[in-house]
Amino acid sequence: MPSPRAQIRGVTFTASLLWLPLFFGALAASVAGWLWGPASLAAWRRARVQRRPFPAAWRDILRRRMPLYARLPPDLQLQLKKHVQVLVAEKPFVGCAGLAVTDEMRVLVAAQAALLLLNRRAGYFPGLRQVLLYPGAFRVERSEDDAAGLQHATRRVLSGESWQQGQVLLSWEDVLAGAADPQDGHNVVIHEFAHQLDQERGRANGAPWLGRREAYGPWAAVLGAEYAALRERLARGEGGLIDPYGATEPAEFFAVVSEHFFEQPAALAAAHPALFGQLAEYYRTDPRHW
Repeated sequence: MPSPRAQIRGVTFTASLLWLPLFFGALAASVAGWLWGPASLAAWRRARVQRRPFPAAWRDILRRRMPLYARLPPDLQLQLKKHVQVLVAEKPFVGCAGLAVTDEMRVLVAAQAALLLLNRRAGYFPGLRQVLLYPGAFRVERSEDDAAGLQHATRRVLSGESWQQGQVLLSWEDVLAGAADPQDGHNVVIHEFAHQLDQERGRANGAPWLGRREAYGPWAAVLGAEYAALRERLARGEGGLIDPYGATEPAEFFAVVSEHFFEQPAALAAAHPALFGQLAEYYRTDPRHW
């Protein structure tokens, strides 16, 4: 019969063997990171996340809360689910004003944001460090300069905001409303994450990274003309499809027309074909066929 010391040694040795796969797994990840660099290591981690089965509870959330998900073609549904897995894994969600963040909140925000990534080789909003969720509309205070150069403290009530410093602020009440009606042209998640795309290379100005320099000429010509036309229509007291908030500045125009593109694509294509064409080329999809 082995001595107690021998038994203890055997247990210790067995435990050590159990740790070996974890040790070599961590070592492999470290070596991969050293050999490939941060970008390749991130891609490896994302691929590992996307190989996991999509949770049934998450699928139920999409079916209950996001009617647009059911209209997507099967290949885009699969893309969207994989994007959701990555966004939930990588982006921290922080509850504010007493809100306790749930999986439903994470999944529903991530799924609507993922619409902007379908068919594209872009990153997962690389400048975004966290999503701040409020129960409803929230107040933001800031200092602004008037025409005379004097600073004034202003307070605004918002349903969403995107900060270049790496935060997206959202009202959960408005997130739910935007997902529930995919045809009204108003979606706070699409709006604020369009700003994140616009902010990837600096301050939002209505000209996100288009992938190649020669694309900026047509983009500026079409969106510039449409932005000016919107402001002129509003000055004459005329309405139209595009929400008046888009006339605030070029960055807001891009975010607003992104909402219309994903939620009212047929109407946007009919009323503003050149604008729709630029957005379809940028987003690499045509929501008219969903």
